[in-house]
Amino acid sequence: MRLLPTFARPLLLCLALASTGSLLQGCVPLVVGGAAATGVVVVDRRTVGQQVEDKTIEIKVASEIRSKFGDSVRINSTSYEGVVLLTGDSLGNDRKADSTEIARGVRHVKSVSNQVNVVKETASFGEVSNDTWITSKVMTTLATTKEIPSRTIVVVTDRSVVYLMGLVTQREGDLAAAAAAQVSGVKRVDKLFQVISPAEANKLDDLNRIFSTSGSSGGGNTTPLGENSATPAPTSGAGVEVLPVR
Repeated sequence: MRLLPTFARPLLLCLALASTGSLLQGCVPLVVGGAAATGVVVVDRRTVGQQVEDKTIEIKVASEIRSKFGDSVRINSTSYEGVVLLTGDSLGNDRKADSTEIARGVRHVKSVSNQVNVVKETASFGEVSNDTWITSKVMTTLATTKEIPSRTIVVVTDRSVVYLMGLVTQREGDLAAAAAAQVSGVKRVDKLFQVISPAEANKLDDLNRIFSTSGSSGGGNTTPLGENSATPAPTSGAGVEVLPVR
């Protein structure tokens, strides 16, 4: 049996996950203005194995919470390097607390940041749709702002509060938060980044460039989206807060 080239494996993995309705953000090649033919590929600083593990964690946590609480909660789970972010609504403090314990009990979970809102009524369809729209605008802003590695940043929005997760340097994280804070409709930006050194970031990016070059049939540019953008990073906007990874 012929083995697939290394660069093709992440794409096939993502397509397989997409068939189940769960698409890994930043994994599937992003076509911008027909740039796919030139080898512009947006990838993640996590290994493929870690991406699969994070997606498995997300599905497991969400399934167990839904199984226990049904429609009395609207809780979403996002995992990055084993750090789980819980967002959404709960109709009671006890359910919120229990959701944290459920997430902690899932295999390979390192820590949990529970940002679930305790409310009398879960978010309306309009509010959820607005959050989706904000997420798309933030992702576009990050992808077109200079010096921000948008390919490795996961964006989650809940009730107009934006949460950013990813493997970034301190400077990259600060720039990303500042850019997201200027997007219209964003009330606050919370950073849950896992900070790495510039040397570590360069090493991971070099590996990604090698994979992108190997996968380019036309021999064109292989610069990850966002690195050479002409748009400078904003420095003001909505409030930015740091949520410690616990």
